Amino acid sequence: MLKCFYIFKDKSRTGKSAPELSNESRRDGNSEGNRATRSAGSVSSARSIPEMYREREQNLRVFSLSELKEATRNFNRMLKIGEGGFGSVYKGSIQPPNGKGDPIIVAIKKLNTLGLQGHRQWIAEVQFLGVLEHPNLVKLLGYCATDGERGIQRLLVYEYMQNRSLEDHLFNRAVPVVPWKTRLKIILGAAQGMAYLHEGSEVQVIYRDFKSSNVLLDEDFNARLSDFGLAREGPAGDRSHVSTAPVGTLGYAAPEYVETGHLSVKSDIWSFGVVLYEILTGRRTLERNLPVMEQKLLDWVKQFPADSRRFSMIIDSRLRNDFSLSAARRIAKLADSCLNKNAKERPKMSEVVEILTQAVQESQETTPIEATGAGPSRPTQLPSPKQLKKKTIAETARPMSPLAQA
Repeated sequence: MLKCFYIFKDKSRTGKSAPELSNESRRDGNSEGNRATRSAGSVSSARSIPEMYREREQNLRVFSLSELKEATRNFNRMLKIGEGGFGSVYKGSIQPPNGKGDPIIVAIKKLNTLGLQGHRQWIAEVQFLGVLEHPNLVKLLGYCATDGERGIQRLLVYEYMQNRSLEDHLFNRAVPVVPWKTRLKIILGAAQGMAYLHEGSEVQVIYRDFKSSNVLLDEDFNARLSDFGLAREGPAGDRSHVSTAPVGTLGYAAPEYVETGHLSVKSDIWSFGVVLYEILTGRRTLERNLPVMEQKLLDWVKQFPADSRRFSMIIDSRLRNDFSLSAARRIAKLADSCLNKNAKERPKMSEVVEILTQAVQESQETTPIEATGAGPSRPTQLPSPKQLKKKTIAETARPMSPLAQA
């Protein structure tokens, strides 16, 4: 897993330990007064994520450290299922809130106090996931925060995702290949989650760390966005961006954000375009074991335009030609529009959902010849954002389904 990068050193420090101590998520260029965040599909709101969290914090369960030690057999290495800049993630088993019924399988993330993502990111994770609800966002069940002689202990407890991450299924050769139609289902679900963040929630949210490792998969391969430690509220009032020190993951961050620190929802769109090409090619954004001309994914795919006869050469060979060529062309053109150097020209996330929905339908309707990519290439005309019908966010912002138990 690629580590997060900090281009500028963040000099802010906090000794606060409770998630309701909340001005953290309003820093980096967001004004604390006269907030009027606009979110397409919702009315303007003067409330911030911290203010909304204070109303809903009782929905999160507060765990003791001893409970989570028992749930993970004292954080047994055999139960470790992941590790990143935040710390380690363990599979565990907790008792239901009322103490009745079968144990619930969960994922428990334990903060590494020496890591790059510290207390501030832990607060952001608790606040954002304590407020946001959507079927394509991972569900936070609760947290643990204790300060003792051995230092601070910060943990998060999530619903358990049986099929790990999209990254595992795309790049880990020990994991079964994800079929074409399943890939489309996953990326469409991720897009629906992102559309909710950008346009469907009361407060516009910039995810800031969209990548394949943060797209988790449940037992039915439904996508759930995870890891909101770097998320930020969108710009206030008439501002077009939030100014903040660039953070994120190498290869996924939008160029204007890296160069200027100007963060907007269009920064997320760029990252989404990168993952679209990962879905198509089965390659990471950077692979140093390949020939020099092929190491950088975005540079390599430029040699195979979507309407060219050579385009099918970039499609993941592990799909064994079992894919819709016309749908693949549509997705490549969508990726190109997401990767437009001019951020204003990138599509909105609701438009991305519309195009991916068309690609899913196209894949379901293709004949065997079209699916294998045989025969001459047929250019696929990608509708411009202005040509797309306005898709109501109500279609992508469905109520959160009940907690799935393993």
